Amino acid sequence: MKVSLFVTCLIDIFQTDVGLDTVELLEKLGCEVDFPEKQTCCGQPAYNSGYVDKAKESMKHMIKVFEHSDYVVTPSGSCGTMFREYPHIFKGDPEWEERAKKLADKTYELTQFIVDVLGVEDVGAKLNGTATYHTSCHMTRLLGVTEAPMKLLSNVEGLEMKPLPHNYNCCGFGGTFSVKMTSISEQMVDEKVQSVEDSGAHILIGADCGCLMNIGGRIDRKEKPIKVMHIASVLNSRS
Repeated sequence: MKVSLFVTCLIDIFQTDVGLDTVELLEKLGCEVDFPEKQTCCGQPAYNSGYVDKAKESMKHMIKVFEHSDYVVTPSGSCGTMFREYPHIFKGDPEWEERAKKLADKTYELTQFIVDVLGVEDVGAKLNGTATYHTSCHMTRLLGVTEAPMKLLSNVEGLEMKPLPHNYNCCGFGGTFSVKMTSISEQMVDEKVQSVEDSGAHILIGADCGCLMNIGGRIDRKEKPIKVMHIASVLNSRS
């Protein structure tokens, strides 16, 4: 099965190890992975800030970049959601609506692809520890991916999963929200860190690097003994 990796800005710039883990994991599951080098931002930051016309320039570029891919897989529920929104954004556009729909229909978040397309629930991962899982807003509320991550994590050998109190609460990142509404964002992430502590877990797992960067940064500032891991790294672990 041929898969094109949509790596996202945060992974490309800050967390390249997540991109490597994603590729290795997909290859272990029998996929042939390619990386379209012309990919850029999906346009979400500009779009969410109201710069629709500017965002559309990035969106059109990304549609062209992945136009000939069989499947597009991304280790980010948020960016995957943005691709799924393209048909609504280009609705009524005679040139771009259908092309946007084709991209949306073949785009999957990583765990969604593994479980729903490949039909795999146990990837053979091993990781000793006690963990809890952060359910990011875009991935659960907009993309609708809720069961796939938990199915995969439940089959990681040596990993004990703990429920996260108030898991439905936003971590306070929200892209540009955390910049424009700093004081509110800070209170929200503090509540999230407290919930992680209350879970009794020593590892926080998530599927969106934006959330993990936000929560992980606050955990570091508060000097909490909690490790933050992207689910791709957990599923690619063999120790």
